[in-house]
Amino acid sequence: MAAITINLPLPVLPEGWSAEKDFKAISSLSPATQRNVEPVGPHFLAHARRKRHKRTFSEDERIQAQENVKKVEDDDAGEISEEEDPLMLQRDAKDWKGQDHYAVLGLSKYRYKATEDQIKRAHRKKVLRHHPDKKAASGKTEDDSFFKCIQKATETLLDPVKRRQWDSVDPGADLEPPSKKQVQKGNFYKLWGPVFESEGRFSKKQPVPKLGDEKSSKEAVEGFYDFWSYFDSWRTFEYEDEDVPDDNENRDQKRHVERKNANARRKKKTEDTARLRKLVEDAMGMDERLKRFKKQQYEEKNKKKIEREAAAAKAKEEEAKRKEEEAKLAKVREEQEKAQKADAKKAKEAAKNAAKKNKRVVRGAAKDANYFHEGGDASAAEIDSVLNDVDLVITKVDNEELADLTAKLNGKKGAGEIKAVFVDEVKRLVGAGKMKEGEAKNFS
Repeated sequence: MAAITINLPLPVLPEGWSAEKDFKAISSLSPATQRNVEPVGPHFLAHARRKRHKRTFSEDERIQAQENVKKVEDDDAGEISEEEDPLMLQRDAKDWKGQDHYAVLGLSKYRYKATEDQIKRAHRKKVLRHHPDKKAASGKTEDDSFFKCIQKATETLLDPVKRRQWDSVDPGADLEPPSKKQVQKGNFYKLWGPVFESEGRFSKKQPVPKLGDEKSSKEAVEGFYDFWSYFDSWRTFEYEDEDVPDDNENRDQKRHVERKNANARRKKKTEDTARLRKLVEDAMGMDERLKRFKKQQYEEKNKKKIEREAAAAKAKEEEAKRKEEEAKLAKVREEQEKAQKADAKKAKEAAKNAAKKNKRVVRGAAKDANYFHEGGDASAAEIDSVLNDVDLVITKVDNEELADLTAKLNGKKGAGEIKAVFVDEVKRLVGAGKMKEGEAKNFS
């Protein structure tokens, strides 16, 4: 918050005011109090320590430095503590590119997971142990090559760009993938999980999905392998570049080395991509979950196929059954129609026979009435005339009317009664418009 300065003038004293005559004390001063004052601070403590132990400045400084080293070592013993390789201590500082920076600082077990604070603390610990001045003070005449290695390791690991370049080629962080034989004897997830975790440090996309376990869902497992199949890596190989000559006069040589380094990086990137692809394929080939999912998918697909085939067979069976029922119904209808036709034919024949019989009865009635001739036998002309009128009546009536006419004639014996029946029938037919008046002369 910014400070704001306000300029205010002091109040003006009244005219004629003076301290000698106008000043009034508000209260009196308290009496003096005696207090003990003790010397304090780091410099006094250092002076007291030297006096107590009867040390000179250089002696006290050396002893204090040793105690500080021991204190730092004790503080970091639980977290940053690693045996130093005697061969590493003899490394030439000029060969800094070939050194293991994490091992130099004692951070081999952390590597790319080491924090900036851990790197700084490790550097402080190593410096306190291997600083040339400290060695000279202790009477050692060793060179400062390893101290330079420490400084170069710290410089590399505290620079984000240089550290990424080193982490890209750090052989100590790579994990060898397990073999099929190892997986058969051990736990697939425990053997492959650290491998993918190590490779995941190169992913541009974070967080990297976990391998999971045997209870992982199909979606999670497929998502995991999809991520690794399209892995987007930031890994680079500049750290292994050949040094470019810093000679402005030899530009051709400089461009040649730069082209050579660019080609080498592309080749290594291609090889690393192929290596990672094979690694993922090997893991997929050993992952029992994928085999289980594939089997389930096959069974599900086969189940659907069986269901489809069963449905098709059922539909075919129902269609055959329907056709069979239709055939049966058609046969029944055909038999019924045939029976009906037979019955109709019989009825027709019966009606025809009945009509013939009734016609014979009607004609016989005219014969029994002696063709309506009184006395003696009727002449041929009279017989023909009566039979013609009788046949005319027969042609004008249907079978039912003919049957009614026959029924009326049954039991009639006298010529008059029989003729009366004919006369009534003719009248009915004339009234129904089936005959003309006077058309049947013998019954008019």
